[in-house]
Amino acid sequence: MEIAPNFTSDQWFSLNLDGENEKDWQKGIDVLRDRLYARYIEPVDVLLRIEENQPPKDRKFGFTVLAIDLLLMETLQAFKEGLVDTKGKSRGVFKRFLEQSPHFAKYFHDEATREEFYTSFRCGILHQAEIQSSALVWSLGELYERAGDLEIINRNAVHQNIKADLDDYLLMLRDSVNNVARERFKTKMNAIANRAF
Repeated sequence: MEIAPNFTSDQWFSLNLDGENEKDWQKGIDVLRDRLYARYIEPVDVLLRIEENQPPKDRKFGFTVLAIDLLLMETLQAFKEGLVDTKGKSRGVFKRFLEQSPHFAKYFHDEATREEFYTSFRCGILHQAEIQSSALVWSLGELYERAGDLEIINRNAVHQNIKADLDDYLLMLRDSVNNVARERFKTKMNAIANRAF
């Protein structure tokens, strides 16, 4: 079964990632990039392009864009931590992403804000298909803003920043000195490939 476009679990296990075979490590990192870009980044890029010439008030794909990008946040953090799955751990994994990502941390600098965003946005959109607060999904301005009781999330900025975080992670994995990060990545990908059988 394919774990990324045109790449099977059998091919994954044929890579030599137990030593310093840089060619295989780079191929493995390419597989992760292809997997996450095909499943998350490219579909959102298409949705944003479709609406880019429309006035902001006429853009309708905000919830879909956020649903995909919120899933990617948790997925990416699971790779960073080497978690086989996030069952029963989603809250912590998601909030650690917001706290640790240099692209998101400045907007979610305290525990209360991270918890509120997790509950209102992540859980609201993914479980109830709505935001669980008085919030506005927009396509202009800062990534995340609060004005009194009103929260505003810029779906375009969220997507650009999650893409930047993913690209930073891939670049970090490409450097052979990052052994711990590579082992965590390998643990997660091995679990994915094992489930694909």
